[in-house]
Amino acid sequence: MKRRRDPVERASDESTDLQDVSTWEPRNALDRLSVATYNGIAYGLHAIIIGVTLAITAFLLVQPGLLVLEDPWLALFFGLSVVPAALLAAFIWYSDITTNEPLGLLVATFILAVLFATFAAIVNSVTRPYFELFGALGTIFFFFLIVGPVEETVKLLAVRVFAYRSDTFDAVIDGAVYGAIAGLGFAAIENTIYVAGTVAEAQVGTLAAATDIATQRALVGPGHVIYSAIAGYYLGLAKFNREYAGPIVVKGLLIAAFVHATYNTTVGIVPEILTSLYPIGFGVAFVAYVIVFDLAIGYYLYRKIARYRRTYREIRGDTGDAPSPERTEFDPPIRQR
Repeated sequence: MKRRRDPVERASDESTDLQDVSTWEPRNALDRLSVATYNGIAYGLHAIIIGVTLAITAFLLVQPGLLVLEDPWLALFFGLSVVPAALLAAFIWYSDITTNEPLGLLVATFILAVLFATFAAIVNSVTRPYFELFGALGTIFFFFLIVGPVEETVKLLAVRVFAYRSDTFDAVIDGAVYGAIAGLGFAAIENTIYVAGTVAEAQVGTLAAATDIATQRALVGPGHVIYSAIAGYYLGLAKFNREYAGPIVVKGLLIAAFVHATYNTTVGIVPEILTSLYPIGFGVAFVAYVIVFDLAIGYYLYRKIARYRRTYREIRGDTGDAPSPERTEFDPPIRQR
């Protein structure tokens, strides 16, 4: 986006020194001290935020850690609960037709999503009792006003604060890739806490309890990947449309939060309705509904990715070369698939 200029700068020639008039750059000791102070505050705040999230995450992982030390087999259930989500995230990563995203950025996004998930956990825990005062209607409002918006926002922040700023985030579709990874990180920490909590509460039959909850969370995990990949796609679109960046990001979050809240609201209702209409158990109805819901929302995401890929191929077919972003001589070479 082109830098806006003051009228004085626009009217002057290049030989006029406009320092502290309409332009500014660090030239003296005070200027450099100001820059250093600002950077120190900015990085210090980032460090404080990361430190707080690390402390909260460590606290949340105490119970799972103790359970694994007591019974190492439980680690297998933690891992299995995220396998479907990981496979879906890998598929979205593979669908990026432009460039390979650096492994370091993918790992960093995953870790940030794990850490930022703690903010959502705190907000959900603090606000839920107030909504429960209003019964079933309050629960619905809780899903649509708190759970959906907050969880999708923290997942998108995991992309925005780091990967988004990288020069390798050079295509709209990259937003979907990093959004999917953020969803995977969120699902990983959420599943771990759910599995650990269920096993800890089980007085007998801990293996059966672990199997049941791990299976349930394995079905839930892909939803997190799909929702945040949708929001991430719009974040990528916003990066290359700066004039409307804010509304574009909001649109992505509204879509992701709405489908997330809709799932939370209906997942306990629709299976009950299905069991009353058909001779099937609740478990079968639950699995069927989750799969159908994820397939429907996943198809929405798939159509966006497929359209991007199709347009990319058409443009490359017209020119003979792959379209490339604006680059400088200092940028690393693009690695084409």
